[in-house]
Amino acid sequence: MSNPEFKPKFVRFEDLILFEDEAIILVNKPLAMASLDDKSNRNLNHLAKIYHPEAQLCHRLDKMTSGILLIAKGKENYRTIALQFQRREVSKTYMTLVKGVHHFDEQIVDLPLLVTTNKRVVPHKNDGKKATTIVTAEKRFRNFTLVRCQPITGRTHQIRAHMTALGCPIVGDALYGGEDLYLSSLKRRYKPNGRREERPLNQGYLLHSMSLTFRHPISDEEMTFTSPYPKNFSVVLRQLGKYDEG
Repeated sequence: MSNPEFKPKFVRFEDLILFEDEAIILVNKPLAMASLDDKSNRNLNHLAKIYHPEAQLCHRLDKMTSGILLIAKGKENYRTIALQFQRREVSKTYMTLVKGVHHFDEQIVDLPLLVTTNKRVVPHKNDGKKATTIVTAEKRFRNFTLVRCQPITGRTHQIRAHMTALGCPIVGDALYGGEDLYLSSLKRRYKPNGRREERPLNQGYLLHSMSLTFRHPISDEEMTFTSPYPKNFSVVLRQLGKYDEG
């Protein structure tokens, strides 16, 4: 199960900004920070409105999903971008890590999804909403695969549910059966620290919104932005490179 003690560090909104002009703000959302209200004033929407009163989130990321997020300044810019999302003209790329060696090559996962009463999302042919994800194996280790996911639709938990349907839930995603990753499972001569219990390397499930492509609401210029991996994802990849190279 994911580490329940993991909490976001205090951050300044200004430190999250990747790009800003008169119409938009691109930020790198940290782990464990909600996009919208979560009974806390530390959600990204609240911080954005303090920074700019007319800020509006154009989409959202789950609390434990990190990465790039687009914010519009003002109602007109928001409407222009929202229309692009509605027409599925915005390209999104996520990176994730799953257990096992997989050879996905732009595999199209086209499974309608239904939200259940226990907050899980499951494939459901009759009652589910259309959901499509393109899945590609970016790098294979001995026991894990780094996967690039391009969601065509934007359903709740879409990538998490689709990866589970493929038989490889995301590392650390306890809701969908994903297991945590421990250094002791990678390092042959691992020596435990007797003073405390070993903590998982992943600190939550590993799903990162890596890039976003859209048209600027004023100039109509196509723009692409990327965001770096958060620390926990970088740590996992570094340890896999040391102890799990294929």
